[in-house]
Amino acid sequence: MSYEDTAVLLLSHGSSLPYAEEVFKDICAKFKTKTEFDAEVGYMKVAKPSLPEAINILKERNPNLKRIIATPVFLAAGIHTNIDIPIILGLEPKEIDPRQPDGNYPESHYLYGLEEVDFNGELKLIDAIGPNPRLIEIINKRIATALEDSELDEMAKTAVLLVSHGSRLNYNKEFISSVFKQFEVQTDYPSDFGFMELVEPNIPSSINKLVKENEVDRLVLVPVFIAPGVHTTRDIPTILGLIEDDGTGHHHHNHSHSHSHSHNHEDSHDHGHHHHHDHGDVKMEFEGEILYPEPICDDDILIEILESMVKDAL
Repeated sequence: MSYEDTAVLLLSHGSSLPYAEEVFKDICAKFKTKTEFDAEVGYMKVAKPSLPEAINILKERNPNLKRIIATPVFLAAGIHTNIDIPIILGLEPKEIDPRQPDGNYPESHYLYGLEEVDFNGELKLIDAIGPNPRLIEIINKRIATALEDSELDEMAKTAVLLVSHGSRLNYNKEFISSVFKQFEVQTDYPSDFGFMELVEPNIPSSINKLVKENEVDRLVLVPVFIAPGVHTTRDIPTILGLIEDDGTGHHHHNHSHSHSHSHNHEDSHDHGHHHHHDHGDVKMEFEGEILYPEPICDDDILIEILESMVKDAL
């Protein structure tokens, strides 16, 4: 089958951190190299190009373009995939917006006064990635890579914690619960999952449960996120005590805790985007080694997942 009249719009949230944008550029470049499709990344907000701008780029590259498959590079469905992105693309939202049920957004909202999408062909928005079984392959790779950096020997007792963002809607919890079930049945490591914010169990509670129920010398904490950003490079390491928050928004590495990082950008911070994570009085009760590999990024398996999603939509 020829796909000369078809292009792929890879949808991203957008981040003010430049290296998050670099990851999506890498994802797009790999996708174009490994598949038969032209593709462009479009950002929902903050970064450029916007979704309408990315569509214009695709049109300019291919005057014969008849179809665009808008593909969310989001792990779980949520407000962004079901409401924000459809509205930005000029499509019907998949559900009523709990933030603004009447659909009339105030001037301060990013959905107010949107640039219109200029495309006369078919614009098809497909679902988020979801709990694809191949994500387990990526998680296993991240664990193996992290263990290579361990300062402990092979006799050390290892446990694994999968970490997700958390959402007020149930989509994110359903996603990570399904991923965890798939992971749990194929691993020999004691394991659990926890959320960065908004949902229980939180990260310290999940770690404490693992440590209480198992003998654990080292913990591999896998961030189930697409790209590095504020959450993976600052928020989660702060919760883990790998870097210290002095209360001013500035963070300092805590080298009293044995740990390993695969992130290259731990000292980059988004000073315009501060989060406060209230985990109550829960303190992490673990003094062993913490290994913290990088997120999914432009892993070849992710590219194959995206290609399969697009072809299934045609």
